[in-house]
Amino acid sequence: MENFIVSARKYRPATFETVVGQQHITGTLKNAIKNNQLAQAFLFCGPRGVGKTTCARILAKTINCTNLTADQEACGTCDSCVSFQTGHSFNFHELDAASNNSVDDIRSLIDQVRIPPQAGKYKIYIIDEVHMLSANAFNAFLKTLEEPPSYAIFILATTEKHKILPTILSRCQIFDFNRIQVDDIAALLNKIAVREEIQVEEDGLHIIAQKADGGLRDALSMFDQIVSYSNKNLTYKSVIANLNILDYDYYFKLTDFLTTANVSEVLILFDDILNNGFDGNNFINGLSSHLRNLLVAKDPQTTRLLEVSENIKQRYINQSQLTQVSFILTALNLANQCDLNYKSSKNQRLQVELSLIKMCHIPSVLNLAQLSKSSPSTDEEIRLKKKLI
Repeated sequence: MENFIVSARKYRPATFETVVGQQHITGTLKNAIKNNQLAQAFLFCGPRGVGKTTCARILAKTINCTNLTADQEACGTCDSCVSFQTGHSFNFHELDAASNNSVDDIRSLIDQVRIPPQAGKYKIYIIDEVHMLSANAFNAFLKTLEEPPSYAIFILATTEKHKILPTILSRCQIFDFNRIQVDDIAALLNKIAVREEIQVEEDGLHIIAQKADGGLRDALSMFDQIVSYSNKNLTYKSVIANLNILDYDYYFKLTDFLTTANVSEVLILFDDILNNGFDGNNFINGLSSHLRNLLVAKDPQTTRLLEVSENIKQRYINQSQLTQVSFILTALNLANQCDLNYKSSKNQRLQVELSLIKMCHIPSVLNLAQLSKSSPSTDEEIRLKKKLI
């Protein structure tokens, strides 16, 4: 059997051009290389799985390349690039601060910095998860970071910039990495699927991209898992089943029942959701997101804010045309109140059911409000409105 390589490693970017969703950073670094204006210390910060360490390695490889392309990319064929790619480069050192965070580890690194490169122009030191260094280790590192030798470049990477000493921050050029957009993640997963000859549905890829929450590595891990589960036939249903996500269909059906005041169907659907193992709080948060998407789909200008596939987007647009804005806003308010009260409630199921029943009566309350404009409200009608809203 061939050794399986996970997609996050197999398709790890090797050039700035192939980095996904961080053009503001890759463009700046390429210009710095082109103009020979490289800082002595960089700090790459951002959420997990967005390309911090990858960009650090690409930068390390590119600045020592002896045959740069016109676009300031590493050639991949010179001795420096080959030794870097095979892991035999003496000019590249990577330290994991999560497990090497003592003063002795930093002193050992400082001793290495004193030795100039035997071949190539720079020695590059990548310190991953730098926020894990102890206070004493940070202090031992300060002087070297402030006045390093001309051939030494430090690249620090962290997910928690606020934990790093201000004295360290002031000595670095800081690059903030963005969460990667859903469309960018889905597009990359589609490219990988084509290359690996995997059958995919666009809706399924978008679900993975949304669940990843801006982290490409998480998306690739989920992609590998579902490809194995579905035997290289990644469908929307297989993604929903494997990631244990509430299907869009539930919310589209629920909204139809709510707008027609069909209380019995609403309660039966909610019971079905609970029987499938979903949590009531997870359900109510999903309903809030669905109502928010309906509100966004009302206006063609805001439709681009929907981070879903074209097929689902069209369903949102169609349902939003059949749903009043006043209904969506009132239901959103009720869902938000339910979410706030859920954890403190002793009967959590009843808390959600009450909110759903109130949502069912929104159309009748809105009709009463319209009637009250043309005729004075009775005391009974006023009390009913107060109960529901």
